[in-house]
Amino acid sequence: MAVASRQPHVAVIGAGPAGLMAAEAAATRGARVTVHDRMAAPGRKFLLAGRGGLNLTHSEDFEILLARYGAARERLRAALEAFPPTALRRWSEELGQPTFVGTSGRVFPSAFKASPLLRAWRRRLDAQGVVLRGREFWRGFDDGALLFEGPQGAARVAVDAVVLALGGASWPRLGSDGGWLAPLREAGIETRPLRPANCGFLVDWSAHFRDLFEGEPLKGVAVMFEGAAARGDVVVTRAGLEGGALYALSAPLREAVAANGFAMLEIALKPDAAQEELTRRIASRDRKQSFGAFARKSLRLSPVAAGLLQEAARRQGGAPLGERDAAYLARLVNAVPVRLSGAAPLERAISTAGGVAFEEVDDAFMLRKLPGVFVAGEMLDWEAPTGGYLLQACFATGAVAGRAAAAWAGAAARG
Repeated sequence: MAVASRQPHVAVIGAGPAGLMAAEAAATRGARVTVHDRMAAPGRKFLLAGRGGLNLTHSEDFEILLARYGAARERLRAALEAFPPTALRRWSEELGQPTFVGTSGRVFPSAFKASPLLRAWRRRLDAQGVVLRGREFWRGFDDGALLFEGPQGAARVAVDAVVLALGGASWPRLGSDGGWLAPLREAGIETRPLRPANCGFLVDWSAHFRDLFEGEPLKGVAVMFEGAAARGDVVVTRAGLEGGALYALSAPLREAVAANGFAMLEIALKPDAAQEELTRRIASRDRKQSFGAFARKSLRLSPVAAGLLQEAARRQGGAPLGERDAAYLARLVNAVPVRLSGAAPLERAISTAGGVAFEEVDDAFMLRKLPGVFVAGEMLDWEAPTGGYLLQACFATGAVAGRAAAAWAGAAARG
């Protein structure tokens, strides 16, 4: 008489977007799923990401979207093809959260927030029987089992398969602190150093500029570095610069700072103005009027933008701005040099570069040296700019890893 095999058990460690998607994918395929997380409640960083409007993914052509992942694009291709932006939008709609495309091509849920989506998602996971266990710290492996430290003390848990989705190391107070590096390295897994991505940069402002303009935005500018450019806003901070336009160039800027100790950023304050027109308008300036006043009134530059011009001129030395010729000033307006001396700290970055080397995983993101252990999300060595690309890859790799974990666990349960 045939004996029915037991239900396969999959553990997911990490309750962010990649982990919860892995849990859903595994449960959908019949696995019993337990999600372990060090925080009391799931999705803490996900909720933070949605504070200003949850950017789920992007609507651009797939090949253009894929290129946003840089060196990792071919490593992520299959996962993104298996769970593309259209699938992510359909998934959100099935949870009662329809999406819309913004003017920039970014995709948002209609509620524009993360909390309604997360609540609906948790209800679905509950209905699937997924168990969420909070305040459990993963400490590593012990002869194939998982070691946890929780409110009841240490625990050793044996499962059929596991998905690691512990995030990077940015915003550690929300749960992802990179503590998984040590146990993976002990297991012989090669990892790349964790580095800040989509981050601000340090600038040695003069005390006058810093005190006057800290917190002020430079709106609608273009930032440029070594032939690459991005449009948007940046914000002057006490320590330097932050903002979406800068984040788009953070990878090459970070590498330049690491190699040379600094990077020279250029900022175009009037990126849509023709050089000849700027030169003509500046040449017509009444020399009795200060250049700062002229920049604000005639060039329509904000006080912080005019101040940035003065800051750059002081650093370059020579005559004051009011005594420079029109051609020089026109060039300066659309190529203000700013010396970046370092990247902002990792814990303040939006995301993380580095992580588990792709050479360590197979096409389903299973660790070759640890059969039955899968990795998803920011733990893998990829990075992408903001714009929905971060969440898209976390969801996609989580879905692939969860499906594969369920299949592996099913085979183990059948003996």
